[in-house]
Amino acid sequence: MSRDLQLRVATPEDLEWIHELRHQVYAEELGQHALDPSGRLHDGLDGDNVYLVAARGTTRIGFVSLTPPWLGRYALDKYLTRDELPLLTEGGLFEVRILTVEPRWRASAAAPLLMYAALRWIAARGGRRVVAMGRTELLNMYLAAGLRPVGRTVHSGALTFEVLTGSVAELTKVAMDRYRTTLERLRSEVDWRLDVAFAPRPDGCEHGGASFTAIGTDFRSLDRRLQVVAADVLDAWFPPAPGVRAALTEDPAWAARTSPPTGAEGLVAEISAARGLPAETLAVGAGSSDLIFRAFGQWLTPESRVLLMDPGYGEYAHVTERVIGCRVDRFPLRREDGWRIDPARLSAAVGSDRYDLVVVVNPNNPTGRHAPAAELRSLIAAAPPRTRWWIDEAYLGYVDLSESLADLAAMDPRVVACTSLSKMYALSGMRAAYLVAEPTTAAQLRRHTPPWPVSLPAQLAAVAALRDPAYYSDCWLRTHALRRQLAADLAVLDEAVVVEEGVANFLTVTLPSGGPSAAQLVNECRRHDVYLRDLSPLSSEYQGRTVRIAVRDTAENARIVAACQAALDVLRPGSASLVPMASAVSASGSAL
Repeated sequence: MSRDLQLRVATPEDLEWIHELRHQVYAEELGQHALDPSGRLHDGLDGDNVYLVAARGTTRIGFVSLTPPWLGRYALDKYLTRDELPLLTEGGLFEVRILTVEPRWRASAAAPLLMYAALRWIAARGGRRVVAMGRTELLNMYLAAGLRPVGRTVHSGALTFEVLTGSVAELTKVAMDRYRTTLERLRSEVDWRLDVAFAPRPDGCEHGGASFTAIGTDFRSLDRRLQVVAADVLDAWFPPAPGVRAALTEDPAWAARTSPPTGAEGLVAEISAARGLPAETLAVGAGSSDLIFRAFGQWLTPESRVLLMDPGYGEYAHVTERVIGCRVDRFPLRREDGWRIDPARLSAAVGSDRYDLVVVVNPNNPTGRHAPAAELRSLIAAAPPRTRWWIDEAYLGYVDLSESLADLAAMDPRVVACTSLSKMYALSGMRAAYLVAEPTTAAQLRRHTPPWPVSLPAQLAAVAALRDPAYYSDCWLRTHALRRQLAADLAVLDEAVVVEEGVANFLTVTLPSGGPSAAQLVNECRRHDVYLRDLSPLSSEYQGRTVRIAVRDTAENARIVAACQAALDVLRPGSASLVPMASAVSASGSAL
């Protein structure tokens, strides 16, 4: 089937047509703006907005304009103050504007496809909410798409608009529930040139792991693991300790067929001894995700209010928002602050006494920054008594295990410390983790734990790993050296690229504004069997320009650098292979 309907980001060559069509529709046809002798319509956001364009072959048929939050201003600022419309102060808010289609194409699928493309582009940049101005005579169309009025009306020229909003998650759900059949049909007919998949994941949290898809999730081509560089997940680059390998190979047939200790008693005893914690303060699970789902499901309801760090590990937003349906706020971590938690700002946010749970990943994934334990202890001590703190310490070994809040969690009913054995101990495939809580809380979680929560091979491996701290301490030190070298090698590829190390087994690379997107870099590196993680969907703070790269061994790090160099050579502006990025403009006050 021919795919002659094209969806893409606007090129500089599109802009004159966009200005002319805007004048034709909003000045000549609708009377929203005065006629201009040039026959073109411009406004104060020209050069900042992003346009998406629909075309049939060489014929452009429609466009939609997007204003991202990192610009710090919206078209609606011309009509309403931030006090009148507090929605404009929310993080992750994108403005969708001037959905416009050439007159002879208005009965086609162009308009709904442009609306859907805008939603997908926003989701891929970490957008959480959309705001729009919808013409009152078209209000039913906007309501059918899932948008809702906020109770504000604005006037522009001869037109009246309702201010509308909707969460990206809910708008996506409406699109997939109401229009799935149509979208599936159009999917086969559209030349989709955006750097985001046409359809969202049907369920579950978006993680790295495309590298395993490249190897083969049916396990029929595992030899591919020798060609693929899996830097999109944060698995350790080093093997487990010798004792772990011995435990797994001594009698694998017995380990496979034998039921493990029901409550992982030996593993609990080993954790207790290794960490100096009472056994009654411990609960174990098949990885930290198991513990997160189980604990949050017990503690939280849709009425609960949760504070997450932004950017932060996506599993927490998935569980609290999509699984439980909590009211979730974000505490913004700022690039200008080095992505570090500002204790004073966080204390002020938590001191409002409205949060049932505050989640802190420390060191943070994906920023790689560590908040000193002393600062967190002070924050917790000053926080309202009803607020529970969940401290995720999955990468703490890369800093210092003495920085753990496990001892506080064992005594303070407001604090829980969770530790995965996956990343620090090279046991990601085993799925073993534990949390520390005061005895009553830990006992409650154990009562809601099914029997045999950790497999026998995983228990054997975890116990052996905890018995060899010297081996892992050496591996963590070597990780720092590898990370520093990888950062240095990436930094010289392009002076406009920003490399940020952090303290764990990964780093981030941010591409310059106006150049290729993170998704484009990730896709181009895959041509070389090198897999990186696009962080854009996690947070709008990344502006669609940041990738996370896991530290690998020396040889694989060299392949990462070579792939990034090759990708940047292809993607630099002017390259024929570059999907053009927008240099965009907008007309204030026009219809969605």
